[in-house]
Amino acid sequence: MSEHAADPATEAFVAHRNLLFTVAYEILGSAADAEDVLQETWLRWVKVDLDQIRDQRAYLIRITTRQSLNRLRTLQRRREAYVGPWLPEPLLTAPDTADDVELAESVSMALMLVLETLTPTERAVFVLHEAFDVGYDEIAEAVDKSPAAVRQIAHRARRHVDARRPRKVVSAGERRAALEAFQRAVETSDLQALLGVLAPEVVVVSDGGGRKLAALQPVVGADKAIRLFVGSMQKVGGTLTTEPVVVNGNPALLFRLDGEVDGVAALRIEDARVTGIYYVRNPEKLSRIESETALTLR
Repeated sequence: MSEHAADPATEAFVAHRNLLFTVAYEILGSAADAEDVLQETWLRWVKVDLDQIRDQRAYLIRITTRQSLNRLRTLQRRREAYVGPWLPEPLLTAPDTADDVELAESVSMALMLVLETLTPTERAVFVLHEAFDVGYDEIAEAVDKSPAAVRQIAHRARRHVDARRPRKVVSAGERRAALEAFQRAVETSDLQALLGVLAPEVVVVSDGGGRKLAALQPVVGADKAIRLFVGSMQKVGGTLTTEPVVVNGNPALLFRLDGEVDGVAALRIEDARVTGIYYVRNPEKLSRIESETALTLR
């Protein structure tokens, strides 16, 4: 559709598309499903009488949230049968995404994994209120609850998440230094260097989805993490290279085997050391790892 032919409904949808995608992605953890939700949102949006809409952004978020909740309830049943740990679909983001601390935290693999432990309604309420600053009254309309109930759900979800997410904001310099040190240590299989960059309590979660070799349980502790990575490198039948990238607004390493994408490891960094490694190898989740995805909270 040309610019001149665009109608008001289309213009409003396009103007908010990146925001709506981010809402759906944070609720679902899947870019592919978020795209499907946007399609469903569009089909409902074009049937709306715009003259009756006071706040187009709020109305679009409401439709997107309802469609995301419907899909999330279905996805949760599928994830129960998933082979090994399930990780969110990683998204390649622009380098300056990391400079937006609020956005980088809200879409980080670490926080997205914590959100998986919430109920669908808790997750939607938390995401809308904490990340997108949506008021309780608007959230109540989106999730079909009373404002009082939404306030209680938000409090419960925030307490749950706060107990599990990183406490400190890490500077860009610390992130860069830790990523570079981790990359050098992995490329050279330098065990001493790996011990120096990994926190003693580091947790490695790897997602192969039954399609690629990956640990079937989270690996806890630096010694075990090193054995996992070094062992995996030694089993590679080809040339493995690494490339620093920004995934979900946070530092990551993209792994290529003989030039083809093999996986991506997103890092959680605290006190200049790596405390979490989220390693996605499932090919079905790597389709967006070579082209940037625009995310926004506004």
